[in-house]
Amino acid sequence: MITLHHLNNSRSQRILWLLEELALPYEIVKYERDPKTMLAPPSLRKIHPLGKSPVITDGDATLAESGAILEYLVETHGKGQLAPAPGTPEHRLYRYFLHYAEGSLMPLLLMKLVFNKVKTDAPFFIRPIAKGIAGMVGSKFLDPNIANHLAFLGDHLTKHAWFAGDAFSAADIQMSYPIEGAVARAGTGISPKLTEWLGRIQGRPAYRKAIERGGEYNAVP
Repeated sequence: MITLHHLNNSRSQRILWLLEELALPYEIVKYERDPKTMLAPPSLRKIHPLGKSPVITDGDATLAESGAILEYLVETHGKGQLAPAPGTPEHRLYRYFLHYAEGSLMPLLLMKLVFNKVKTDAPFFIRPIAKGIAGMVGSKFLDPNIANHLAFLGDHLTKHAWFAGDAFSAADIQMSYPIEGAVARAGTGISPKLTEWLGRIQGRPAYRKAIERGGEYNAVP
């Protein structure tokens, strides 16, 4: 039996969604963030040494990292679902976006979060300096790069119905978390194609079922 160790408002929502898309039997163990620090509870370290979510156990296997878990579940239990055939252009896109989501897009969004925190949480006596530095990093580096990525993704979706081509795949599931967060933070200037794509994924029955099973979900990173 697959067990998902699920942290609220986290990347593990994607794993829950995939499990629902594949209609796999699974158990869910829920964990709650510390309301002050927003960190995962120490009990997650009993499952994986880093104490992060998502983590799944499947028999004697314990797996962490969203992309690795998605690949494992699709390859081991997917029966050909949600992944293009190996060796095809679609499979190259599929593999690219499975890695791009966390390797290229999420670091920028996390940096944006950190520098926004610096603006508001720095000690009072250095707050003006901290706000100035954080503002400069945001305006000169983070905001232009995030805008460039969002434009790239919007352009990609003008040429493809889904991230791996004409069919919905686990790459779309992997891309959901950073895009939901980026769109929520960006406000205006979002490509209509990205907005349309979000509407399509959020309307999928398995997506809605995953929200019901997982509880509170806010993807703003």
